[in-house]
Amino acid sequence: MICRCPWCGSAPEYIAYHDHEWGVPSRDDRHLFEMLVLEGAQAGLSWLTVLRKRAHYRLVFDQFDAAKVAAYGEKDIKRLLADPGIIRNRLKIESAIQNAQHVLGIQAEHGSLAHYLWQFVDGLPRQNAWSSLGQIPARTEQSDRMSKDLKKRGLNFVGSTICYAFMQSVGMVNDHLVTCYRHPEVQALGQRI
Repeated sequence: MICRCPWCGSAPEYIAYHDHEWGVPSRDDRHLFEMLVLEGAQAGLSWLTVLRKRAHYRLVFDQFDAAKVAAYGEKDIKRLLADPGIIRNRLKIESAIQNAQHVLGIQAEHGSLAHYLWQFVDGLPRQNAWSSLGQIPARTEQSDRMSKDLKKRGLNFVGSTICYAFMQSVGMVNDHLVTCYRHPEVQALGQRI
């Protein structure tokens, strides 16, 4: 029997996310922007709710092409607010658009969103060795710094807790429990960067 992190439960979407994506280091700007938007959309909701809407998010947000999303106007906001396939919260939708605009600025300044974001962990995934879910922090000094800098740049829905969840999702930290079969696999991926 495969031992997984207990948070993923038995929902197929959670299991697939846990087994194939969570904790895998990503340096793809489009994926990083997608996860920033989705982690912000998740605020106050379950991650499973977001995962079940993810494919539709990709469709209506132009595959998370930051340049396209940054150009959205009021017509697009109304279109998105009327779409039951996403989380229809005006602040979160407007934030995704505003954040896309700031991501373009970050890319211009740093060469890529990845280069900018990975600086908060000195370019390498942090390898943790937790034995229980209770040991995993909700935020860290690194997520505090990331949040503070993103907010200074004008991004929204990027509090420290959201930033830490983002860091977990894109492999900036390996928070698979040591009892989870994915812990050594993700650790090995981090060593190949």
